[in-house]
Amino acid sequence: MTTYQVEQGILTAASQQANACQAAAELADALQHEHLGFVLFFCSAEYDLAALADALESSFPTTPLSGCTTAGEITPGGYDRGSIVAIGFDRRLFAIETALIDDLEHFELANAQPLVDTLLEQCRQQTIAPINEHSFALTLLDGLSSREEQVLATLDAALGRIPSFGGSAGDDNHLSHTHVYTAGRFYTRAAVVVMINTRLPFEVFSTHHLIPLAHKLVVTEADREQRRVIELNGLPAAQVYAELVGSAPAQLNAGIFARHPLAVRIGGQHYVRSIQRVNSDSSLSFYCAVENGIVLTAMQPTPLLDNLSVMLAGVGARLGAPSMIIGCDCFLRRMELEALQQLDQASQLLRQAGVVGFNTYGEQHHGMHVNQTFTGVAFGSLPTNHKH
Repeated sequence: MTTYQVEQGILTAASQQANACQAAAELADALQHEHLGFVLFFCSAEYDLAALADALESSFPTTPLSGCTTAGEITPGGYDRGSIVAIGFDRRLFAIETALIDDLEHFELANAQPLVDTLLEQCRQQTIAPINEHSFALTLLDGLSSREEQVLATLDAALGRIPSFGGSAGDDNHLSHTHVYTAGRFYTRAAVVVMINTRLPFEVFSTHHLIPLAHKLVVTEADREQRRVIELNGLPAAQVYAELVGSAPAQLNAGIFARHPLAVRIGGQHYVRSIQRVNSDSSLSFYCAVENGIVLTAMQPTPLLDNLSVMLAGVGARLGAPSMIIGCDCFLRRMELEALQQLDQASQLLRQAGVVGFNTYGEQHHGMHVNQTFTGVAFGSLPTNHKH
């Protein structure tokens, strides 16, 4: 059990209790105070989710909660598995409102604009801080819904200049059932939008440690709905990719995909499109949208820990020592750290920077769905004369 009191209206806590009631009780002990206004949590999919929902509701009877299942947790102590981590927000510094999107298939601007407008109006009524410049949106999506791109682009259009980030829920790498949580229960094929308005300075960020190589692969046949690439450069996709990375198609696995990702270039930036698996017909399934005619660039990792520490140092320089960071960290990055035996070093970096969050099946940043990034929000501190 880990927790620390932060002067800036944010408390973090984690529980490794496997029993849902005990875990929820531990979190409540650590987070409850008279000004608690909202709890955000990330939990292992190993929990009995129905029991966890009941336990959280009875442990936090008057506090709204939102969250999702993970492919690993980032607790105040660093990387973890099989646990639940939570963040408690003080209502004197944060106005937080949530909305559920339970029909991802038909989510369009006509739905998105009133949803966003309502959330902003509910935050505005709490008069914590001006809405513009002091608000951002956090999106938690079912990581196996295959609807992220459309939903995010639509939300981004409705949000206008309000920054957004988020993560796709995971399920401990089983790739079968991922869940988001709001209003007392877990949902699949759904998304939760959390609008956060705060007096604290903050910065929404995204980083990755991958650089482009010269190799280009053209998607010559794809099944867009299934996110499946059937042919690259006119040949079976798995065969072309295996040749690129110097492996036999039968040897391709998640570790190779993590070390040899592909990316699409949009507006001068490379956005990673990670491979999920090889199929029996030599096609490749991806975690992000793929379609006919896109050009994929082979990417090469640089040292992940160096990139992470530079990014954290930069955020610290701009905000002052962050009081806390919510991080959405792709599970493929964690897999790479485990393969390199650098998980403990990474945990130490995250711990020192006050990061809590989760390993995702994809990250969201300003309406883009990406893979293999560390994306999140860092909160700075209020000047001492502005406490509450």
